[in-house]
Amino acid sequence: MAITRPKPTRPKPPSARKQARTWLEAFVDYSAGECHLAENTVAAYRRDLQRFFEWLDGRSIPKLSIRDLADYAGWLHTKRLAPASVARHLVSLKVFFRYLQLEGVLQDNLAELLGSQKLWQRVPKVLSPQQVNDLFAAPQEGDPCWRRDRALLELLYATGCRASELSNLRLRDLHLDGGFCVCRGKGDKQRVVPLGARAAEAVEAYLQHERPKLAAAVASATDWVLLSYRGRRLRRERIWELLKRYARRVGAPKEVSPHTLRHSFATHMLAGGADLRQVQEMLGHASIATTQIYTHVDPTRLKKVHRQFHPRA
Repeated sequence: MAITRPKPTRPKPPSARKQARTWLEAFVDYSAGECHLAENTVAAYRRDLQRFFEWLDGRSIPKLSIRDLADYAGWLHTKRLAPASVARHLVSLKVFFRYLQLEGVLQDNLAELLGSQKLWQRVPKVLSPQQVNDLFAAPQEGDPCWRRDRALLELLYATGCRASELSNLRLRDLHLDGGFCVCRGKGDKQRVVPLGARAAEAVEAYLQHERPKLAAAVASATDWVLLSYRGRRLRRERIWELLKRYARRVGAPKEVSPHTLRHSFATHMLAGGADLRQVQEMLGHASIATTQIYTHVDPTRLKKVHRQFHPRA
């Protein structure tokens, strides 16, 4: 009697959804480990691609057509994202597909064929000098960590730093006697930014009267400048929350964010006669084209330049 042996069962291939998630994790590891991209950049790629996977809904990435990808771009618009956000999502997709090309998953990068919407240069919203003064006076003695919060606001405006750069500021980066600090921006690029007398005074008051108490909440020494009430590094999300709180208190526009103070820093510098290249250096912009948007914010500066240099002004 012949013995029938069961046929060996082949393992089922991973589902398209699971495979896509595997590719995402590999891409994130590749971006952080081999490309040495900044932590915030990698996190932004992950967030954008998670939205792409939401739209993908289990479909196979290698089987997508350019029509499918165009539908994805249209789907992003239905989410009421700002034009800049839509463009960033498409850039993230192109970079992800480029990685899949390197891995041999895709033969062609169809995402490169997506026509990014030409973004009009939106004039950034800024605060007036009086609104800035009102905001800085918002933290009062009755508030917990009010000296820290005043120092935080002063630093944002005095340096033009991003919230993440301020969150990662260390004591060794502060040079109050010299009137400057060292900021570490995207890609860990360092730049030196002057500190005005008012900002230095606010930071000094915080360092003397509040920071030692906050630092005592942790067992080991810490060298972050801005600390939470638990003695840990003040996260950039918390910086946003604190700024929003004080903006509401003084009746500032609800759209105010740390980047509003960065915009205000650049605009007020240019309005005061600062050179565009110098502002570019202080902001840490790789291209002067990014800085040029601030020349459109204050028309009085353009008129002043026109009167000064045009032969028939």
